[in-house]
Amino acid sequence: MMNNVKDVGDSVLGFITEALKALVFDVQAFSQLSWRACLNVFSRPLYMRDILFHMDRIGVSSVFIIVLTGFFTGAVLGIQSENALRRYGAVSLTGQLVALTLVRELGPVLTALMVAGRIGSGIAAELGSMVVTEQISALRALGTDPIRKLVTPRMVATVTMLPLLTIICNFMGILGGWMVAAYKLNISSRQYWADVINTLEFSDVFGSLAKPLVFGFIISMVACYVGLRTEGGTEGVGRSTTQSVVSSSILSLAADFFLNTLLIHLGGSLNL
Repeated sequence: MMNNVKDVGDSVLGFITEALKALVFDVQAFSQLSWRACLNVFSRPLYMRDILFHMDRIGVSSVFIIVLTGFFTGAVLGIQSENALRRYGAVSLTGQLVALTLVRELGPVLTALMVAGRIGSGIAAELGSMVVTEQISALRALGTDPIRKLVTPRMVATVTMLPLLTIICNFMGILGGWMVAAYKLNISSRQYWADVINTLEFSDVFGSLAKPLVFGFIISMVACYVGLRTEGGTEGVGRSTTQSVVSSSILSLAADFFLNTLLIHLGGSLNL
């Protein structure tokens, strides 16, 4: 009996040890890939054509889904806030609630999640397919650095376009809240937009634009890292796609927590 318990304990300990080793290896490899991708930005060649192509693919092609996401999120916020604010006779503050909630939190986070699902999965699948078909090996044989050619343009494009998509999401969300406030809550348009403008401070706008820079880096680098580590043929591509979306979404939410903590501490100095 004691021997069986000891064997189980050794097995569990061995599993935990191997899991920790794999985690350390992944963190190290991911850090090295990220560092090399960032260094490539400051040296030539930059592959500007690839960067512009991915900016169009990530930014322009995602506008429609971001517009819908932002608009309906703002409209739902306007509807849901009515019951809570009416208890205190503060329905007129709907514009402030919608603007602060979207700009500070929901706009950047929802944009990141939408891009992670739409673009991050595509990047992982594309690079994974190139790995299993040995196109990456062919690039190396031709003397081309795969990280400079494939990773850096996608990283630069995502970091550049995500703040712009966040601005669109914020605006459409506020617009959706205005439609609910004006046509359902009977709040005048002048009052709604005055509340939106007066309630937003520089720290709110700064945070709404700073977060997407971090989220864009996380989404692009996780997708590239997972895609380049694809194994197992077409089934491996599917696994990499799923892993990319899940990992980048969780890391973006975790980063949002730490960024919020940092921005709260910086909020007072930013508004001076």
